[in-house]
Parts: sequence; structure tokens; C-alpha cells
Amino acid sequence: MLIYIRGEDTFRSRQFLRKTIEEFKAKRDPQGFNTLIFDIGREAPERVLGELLTLPFLAERRMIVLQNALSLSDKEFLGKLLGLVSENKIPEANVAVFWQSEPIGKTTEAKKLAEFLAKEKFSYDFPKMTPAEIIGWVNAEIKTRNGKIDRAAALWLAQNAADVWLLSSLLDQLVAYKNGEEIKTDDVKMFLEEKIPDNIFSAAEAIAAGDKKSAFKLLNEQRRLGVDEGYLFAMIVRQFRILLQMRDIWERADGLTSDQLAERLGLHPFVARKSLPLVRRFGLERLKEIYNHLLDMDIKTKTGAGDQGALIDWFVGQL
Repeated sequence: MLIYIRGEDTFRSRQFLRKTIEEFKAKRDPQGFNTLIFDIGREAPERVLGELLTLPFLAERRMIVLQNALSLSDKEFLGKLLGLVSENKIPEANVAVFWQSEPIGKTTEAKKLAEFLAKEKFSYDFPKMTPAEIIGWVNAEIKTRNGKIDRAAALWLAQNAADVWLLSSLLDQLVAYKNGEEIKTDDVKMFLEEKIPDNIFSAAEAIAAGDKKSAFKLLNEQRRLGVDEGYLFAMIVRQFRILLQMRDIWERADGLTSDQLAERLGLHPFVARKSLPLVRRFGLERLKEIYNHLLDMDIKTKTGAGDQGALIDWFVGQL
């Protein structure tokens, strides 16, 4: 049996590898005599090839894990490895697991081996998650840690955490900190600084500025990248909520700088600076009207009365 595990999301692929090994040991090899894990770059090629052909010791099955074998530049070793798997020479009793966290090597042998393994029945790819998928992952992981998190806090993590390895560490810290209480955005901000916004913020900003051409272009660009409509909508709501909050304070305390507004609202200074010109463009009542309309769009989406993507496009066209 061949198992191929790879993908840009190395946290989830490593997690899946660990689960695969643990399940094999629990079912087939509780003593660990027939489970071998090789970091290929540190092992003698002949030993690795020999272990793939060695039958189990007093057991029905044997697992051999090869980590980052496809990253090697050793054409001879990769050629022999390709021959073993493509010609079905590895004994049926052996489970060969190829875990790949590094880029595939440039040799022909490495590319052919990767192509062959990708077509196998037990081939698992873990690509980088979309923002919406990250939110779902955060919610699922919080449950496994016996914690609770509200939607806004999960969104903040998805927007600002650099990768899933960091996210996992943050979730452990947040669950321990809250000790059974629901995690809120303010809790997350204590452990994670806001990331300088990307093109999603630019799209929301263009919408708020009434620049329809740029807004549609940026929204469609994000859609092509796989960004979920729900995430796009959340960012638009967030931007107008920020404008509404800033306008409210600005009207009551005219003359505040963007940094002062950022401090009062707990915003990143960059966000406040970018938003201040828009605050001057909209009156408070107009912002309340827009924000209420966004809430109505949210209700329509959740009740099935409208398609979220179509509603977003209509909203942009009406501003």
C-alpha cells in the first residue's frame, strides 16, 4: 500500500501523518517494532530501499514513513524508488508513506515519482486554506480543546494569523487564558496584533469610497483566489462598522487625529489613517443607513432569500 501526503498547509499534513501513524500502531503495531520513520536526507539510501523490501517482524503489516524523499537530488536513489513503487515491487504487507512538506526536486525522477504517487488511491493534498476554511478550522479546533469562541474572534484570527502553526499555538493559549469562558475579539487582540490589511481591505475600502470599478475588480480577484463570499461580506461589514464608529466619535470630538481615533477604538493605526478620509465623505445618518442595509443583506442570506455574492454585487452597484 502507498500513501502520499503533501500540501502547502504543513500543519494539517503533519497532523494527518501523525494520526495515520498512531492508528497503524494502535491496530497493527502496539510495540512499535514494525513502524519506521525516515528523514530521508539523513539516511543511507540503500538502507531506506532495503527497509521498503523487508517483511514485517512477527506481524501482518509494516509501516515505513519517508519524509521529504521527493526533495532529494539523488537521481540514482529516486530512480530506484520510482522503480519499486511503479513496478509494484514493495511487498503487500508493507505500507509505504510518503510525506512531503518541502518543494518537489527538479530532477525528472522526482517529478515522475510525484506524478505517480498523486494518482494513487490514498493520495492526500492539504493546500493552503481559504479565509472561510480557516474560520471553520478554528471553530472545529476550539471544540476539540473544549473551548468556545465567538464569530468575530474567529474572523480576527483568520485575518491576522500568519499560518496554521501559529493559529494552533494561539488557540492553546486562548483556551487556557479563558478557562471555559467564550473567547472574544478583545481576548484575541491581547495575543495577536492586527495584520496590515491586504487586497480584501482594499476592496472594502473601494466600496466605501464609491469606486465601483476598482471594487468589482478587487472583489473578482479575491473570488478567483478562492476567497469565500461570506468572508468578503464580513470584511465589507467590518469596514463600514469602523467608519460608523469613527464618524460617531469624530462628530462628538472634532479635530481628533487618526492615531487618536485608532487608540479609542482599538484599531491598527494604518486602518484608521486609511479610513479617516472616508469618514469625512459619509454623514453619520448615511452610514447608519448603509450598515442597516448590510444587516438586512445578512438576514436574507441566512434565510435563503438571496444569494450572498449577488447581493454584494448589487450593494456595490448601488453606492
